[in-house]
Amino acid sequence: MKGFTTLVTAALLGRAVAAPPEPPTKIVEKRAAPTVTIASGSIVGVSRQATEAFNGIPFAEPPVGPLRLKPPVRLNSSLGVFDATGIAPACPQFFADSDSNDFLSRVIDTVTSLPFFQKALKVSEDCLTINVIRPKGTKAGDNLPVLFWIFGGGFELGWSSMYDGGPLVSNAIDMGKPYVFVAVNYRVGGFGFMPGKEILADGSANLGHLDQRMGLEWVADNIAAFGGDPNKVTIWGESAGAISVFNQMALYNGDNTYKGKPLFRGAIMNSGSIVPADPVDCPKGQAVYDQVVAKAGCAGASDTLDCLRQAPYDKFLAAANSVPAILSYNSVALSYLPRPDGKVITKSPDVLVKEGKYAAVPMIIGDQEDEGTLFALFQSNVTSTDKLVEYLGGLFFHGATTEQIEGLVNTYSTSILAGSPFRSGILNEIYPGFKRLAAILGDLVFTLTRRVFLEAATTVNPNVPAWSYLASYDEGTPILGTFHGSDLLQVFYGILPNYASKSIQSYYANFVYNLDPNDASGGTSAKSKVAESWPRWTGTERKLINFFSNRSGYLNDDFRSESANYISSNVGALYI
Repeated sequence: MKGFTTLVTAALLGRAVAAPPEPPTKIVEKRAAPTVTIASGSIVGVSRQATEAFNGIPFAEPPVGPLRLKPPVRLNSSLGVFDATGIAPACPQFFADSDSNDFLSRVIDTVTSLPFFQKALKVSEDCLTINVIRPKGTKAGDNLPVLFWIFGGGFELGWSSMYDGGPLVSNAIDMGKPYVFVAVNYRVGGFGFMPGKEILADGSANLGHLDQRMGLEWVADNIAAFGGDPNKVTIWGESAGAISVFNQMALYNGDNTYKGKPLFRGAIMNSGSIVPADPVDCPKGQAVYDQVVAKAGCAGASDTLDCLRQAPYDKFLAAANSVPAILSYNSVALSYLPRPDGKVITKSPDVLVKEGKYAAVPMIIGDQEDEGTLFALFQSNVTSTDKLVEYLGGLFFHGATTEQIEGLVNTYSTSILAGSPFRSGILNEIYPGFKRLAAILGDLVFTLTRRVFLEAATTVNPNVPAWSYLASYDEGTPILGTFHGSDLLQVFYGILPNYASKSIQSYYANFVYNLDPNDASGGTSAKSKVAESWPRWTGTERKLINFFSNRSGYLNDDFRSESANYISSNVGALYI
């Protein structure tokens, strides 16, 4: 659920946190700036060795003042000649609970609040922008497929400029599958996913998803001018971005059309699918809203929501960030996340899948083998079954009985040989119960929920193809194994340009072109032909491709079946 961006991964691993990595492609001949004319103005980009980039193009009015905590308003004013050569600003971030006494949370909050950090990210409420990267020399009419990226970060942090798609586009060119890469910025944390009955009554729930949807609409209106084909859009996300991908499929009961045409035709989900959730005005959501109101000094206001909109930026940011964050004991029991509001997300996503109320498009979905290890680092006092049941019941599943949570926990062995990092024997138990908790959190939020989702999707839409994977290319990493977010290092950044990254990018490029990771036809060549055929995941043939650093294998998707069956049978009680 909350996707960890590379920055968060680096923070947790104690690595230096700096500005986003520079793309390996150098900027050249700045004077020969590529320019694209769209309805709102002339967009001036920057030319690189193999690509052209157009960054920070506004698609909505600045969500400030009376537009704070409101659905995005489409940009109707002229941009004139717009300089898209810089770095797109990040939306306000929620790195850590500003009220926490936890040492790590206080350090993260202090560091990320420093002016130099905020300046490096160009943090601003005026942040609803699009980045476009295309092969150098692409022009209107080339009609290249489009890969639309939605970043992760637990719906609490993340920004588009953190992910430079230049290397991906360059690699796609080399594989004979050139495409246009698009990244959308959307509001996160309390700015984008504020809960509460006041938010529900105002029609202002799930704003981050509405930002994403407006970004897709911008692509439909404008990407042809950049040489992209608006009829060949694949949406792709990691963690919260992957959850967002499914939610874009399920928004408005599955209506993904705009001006009579589908906004996308394929979907890729890295580490995320459905998140069964209580409504926007549930008790937990209301408690979050009430705390923010109190911290902002709005508790006595006749209209608390209007008071939040009028609050100075710094005051509202501090208030919104005063609730438990992802980098805390609460972990993936998120304060801010998408919740059903009856209109944008009409019901809990698990229900929408079973009812077939989602845009059923070909999809790739998979997980890292050890999704839960990052999220089990903060709970060193959850050392027994009783404490684990209390932890899950108190923070995660308020509608479940103690017996139901005990039933779930008891499907996981207490033996450290069975926990996550999986297949690591007696190693990596950093506190009693760590590996068991890591296994449970990873399965509940990602790995086994993926299987539950696929079971429902292939039952309702058996003729819509799906492919699934498990990544094990970081096995042996102490404590973390193949951890949540490590696919960003492999797939997106290509920090390790090994078999895993090359093969996954080939599969994805084929999918972007042909909605089939095995089909290398089209493009300028068939260089993206893959070594191993990736079998479809069906109701009867549940087979995963298993990625390692130097090879691929196949794996039956039946591991931890007792736990998966329990989650599937009790999903109605496991709403967060």
